[in-house]
Amino acid sequence: MKEAFRKIAAMMHQAEPEAHFAFEFGDGERLCYGGSIHSPDVTLRFKSPEACRRIIADGFLGFGEAYMDGDIELDGDLPELLRLGMRIGFDQRSPSPWQRILFWAYRVFARNNRSHASQNVSHHYDRGEDFYSLYLDPTMTYSCAYFRNPDDSLERAQVQKYDHIARKLLLKPGETLLDIGCGWGGMLFHAAGNYGVSALGNTVSMPQYDYIQEKRKELGLENKIRVILEDYRNLDGKFDKVVSIGMFEHVGRKFIPAFMRRVNGLLKDGGLGLLHTIGRDKASSGDPWTWKYIFPGYYIPALDEIVREMGAAGFSVCDVENLRLHYARTLDLWAENFERNADEVRRMFDDRFVRMWRLYLRGSSASFKYGELRVFQVLFSKGLSGDLPTTRDYVYS
Repeated sequence: MKEAFRKIAAMMHQAEPEAHFAFEFGDGERLCYGGSIHSPDVTLRFKSPEACRRIIADGFLGFGEAYMDGDIELDGDLPELLRLGMRIGFDQRSPSPWQRILFWAYRVFARNNRSHASQNVSHHYDRGEDFYSLYLDPTMTYSCAYFRNPDDSLERAQVQKYDHIARKLLLKPGETLLDIGCGWGGMLFHAAGNYGVSALGNTVSMPQYDYIQEKRKELGLENKIRVILEDYRNLDGKFDKVVSIGMFEHVGRKFIPAFMRRVNGLLKDGGLGLLHTIGRDKASSGDPWTWKYIFPGYYIPALDEIVREMGAAGFSVCDVENLRLHYARTLDLWAENFERNADEVRRMFDDRFVRMWRLYLRGSSASFKYGELRVFQVLFSKGLSGDLPTTRDYVYS
């Protein structure tokens, strides 16, 4: 088993000769690369032979479970270890036969049909406002921010994201806006408060629904904002503009065509829509650890899947923007907030949860910086729209 890790360490060293890291085994043996034995940037300590076997057998799923269970420990920089792992493609290792069976089972039992979708969303989002407020900004926005300047605060960057979207959609007073999967309502509040639209949002999360109901009263926007506790497949009405931010990842591959058809039925002829979603450059099945512990039922689509299904549903794609590094920065700031409040999270849950969420936030950031994850904003129209300016100046001026 040690031999396998010697090969992994050698590959990491070959990919990054200047990187300082160490592997330490339960019997005291230590493999050090790139610097002094006493000062690696990160040390991965295996507390038992079983921890080694789990990682070799199950890849990132095994690593994640061993880390959550405390069977491996880290001294130093977790993001650096994740970066080195991605440099050698450890996160993309071909799954073992057991992993393939396991992943198939996850997909079968966590499908995003009407009966399972609410359960899948609740698994992640129904941990309560008190938890999410520990690492999100005051707008309670749980999606990629937009950093106009490197020193923008997280709150400022989230407001800039909402305004970036509002400008792309050419929102005007008196228009109607539908936000599909509205989260904690940030886009609803920004659009109604700053652009004078009448906005409707839907969610299947009761904590999010309750939060928006109270917040719209607090802001005096009861007459401008409505929120309903409903699956997107059950929405009806016609809207001038439609937006969906960070929800499409939960639709599931099988239901992408149905999602696009539903949006088509909700958007007025000539109307504009914007889809803000995590995506990939090419198709991938994802990883079992994220599916099992973080987002059951999730699917990260490739850009060509999104565009193809938009076209099939009768939409015209107007603009595509990749905000990859904006999401990496967002996740880094979330992770910093999380670590400042880790003791409180531990009191709310337990140490295993703290380790799980830490790996989720840091691993996601590394995937945007060094791996396969992207985040796309796709602007589209129902039919051809004559309202869009011929340049992007209207977005940035």
